[in-house]
Amino acid sequence: MNKENVKPAKEKLDPMVLRTAIVLIVGALAPLFDSTMVNVAIHTIATDMNAAISAVQWVTTGYVLAMGLVIPVSGWATKRFGCKKSYVFSLVIFLIGSVCSMLSWNIESMIVFRAIQGVGAGLLMPILQTELVEVSGGHNLGRIMSIISIPALLGPILGPVLGGVIVSSAGWHAIFWINIPICIVAIPLAMWGLPADKHVEKKASLDVTGILLLSPAFALLIYGIAQVAKHGGMNNSEVYVPLIIGVVLMASYVIHAFHTKQEPALNVRLFKSVNFFASNALLILCGIITNGAMLMLPLYYQEVRGVSAMYAGLWLLPQGIGMLLTRSWAGKAADRDGSRNIVLMSLAAIAIGTLPFVFAGTDTSDILLSIALLIRGAGLGGLLIAIMTSAYIGLEREQVPHASTATRIFQTIGGAFGSAILATVAQQQMAGRSASDLQAAAHSFNVSFVWAIGFTVAAAIPTLFLVVHKKSKPETAQQESDLQADGQE
Repeated sequence: MNKENVKPAKEKLDPMVLRTAIVLIVGALAPLFDSTMVNVAIHTIATDMNAAISAVQWVTTGYVLAMGLVIPVSGWATKRFGCKKSYVFSLVIFLIGSVCSMLSWNIESMIVFRAIQGVGAGLLMPILQTELVEVSGGHNLGRIMSIISIPALLGPILGPVLGGVIVSSAGWHAIFWINIPICIVAIPLAMWGLPADKHVEKKASLDVTGILLLSPAFALLIYGIAQVAKHGGMNNSEVYVPLIIGVVLMASYVIHAFHTKQEPALNVRLFKSVNFFASNALLILCGIITNGAMLMLPLYYQEVRGVSAMYAGLWLLPQGIGMLLTRSWAGKAADRDGSRNIVLMSLAAIAIGTLPFVFAGTDTSDILLSIALLIRGAGLGGLLIAIMTSAYIGLEREQVPHASTATRIFQTIGGAFGSAILATVAQQQMAGRSASDLQAAAHSFNVSFVWAIGFTVAAAIPTLFLVVHKKSKPETAQQESDLQADGQE
């Protein structure tokens, strides 16, 4: 058969693949809702525990750092124990962390328990990606990514609103209680619904040296980036010292990975592929475009328009609706034509949807801003799906866990950098001005959105290096053969 005549977008998804995707979505809901709801509860936690904001920020920072430390281990875990066992284990760890966080008696205990949650979340997301790519055999990745993106869309849409309602009515403890029934359902569902692991490498060795270089490098980079907003720039030892050490460790890891005789924790040779390199560069910019604005938009509504956290979440609903509207289309189009054009159109929509906020003031039309958010959301709905689809094109089975680890690392770095840089820009614009000066506050947000558009335009450059059409690869054919053989056993 001439594989070039096959049109993946018209194929029906394999029922096993669809079942696997739905099962994985249930488990992913817990960490994605948790992170957005905890942000809403930070002020209440600080007040209830009589803790300083500098200490309470570690409730979030500790969680992210723990994620950073374990993400590089996820690739080895899937090879050594299989995706199913590793995924269930990550859910159990997240459940334990959630129960303990709910029972926290002081800020120190909460920071420790949130770190346990971070370990579970750090393992869960790359394992989820690896499982789906392996089960699908590399086919219909766009449609699959559009399905598993549902939690990532629902989290930012519903998380702040739910968090505000829960905190105001039931207290901050209830934020963590929500995770418990989700995990209790997701764990047995995963044990029943995920396919048995058939490609476990019992002798897979852990690259200890690589992990000792890569994990702290990633964590230090995230910590340094997070401190940028706190200190208003790079000119502080809490910012540049961890960043310098992180870069040195990362460079040391790259040298180690090229020379080690055992399989490295992260196969850096994947980046020799122009398409894979461009996809990961885009993931950094995507994180900046998405997370940076996700931080600034609710703050704009609260600080300039004077609405509550809950109403700020409601005003952002058009963005979530836009994301849902384009999600399915983007997945099918990426399968059919490749990701380049989808990403370019998505970036254009994001820039157009962000532009009104460059000029928004205290009395800008709410209808205009809602339409802008709808357009921006439509762009966001296609962006990440198309990039993630592109990242896995042509990979061999043994390369998939490495790709999942890499994409998760660069997504996290981009997200942290986006929040830090846009918050820093806004803070510097407000320097020397009264906090009650709404016009000055509006201007500071305007400038931060100019930066957001700048990063959106910059993202067009690596997009040009993405493949236009998804070619059939020998590796993909081998994966299909392996899956057919598995089904006959």
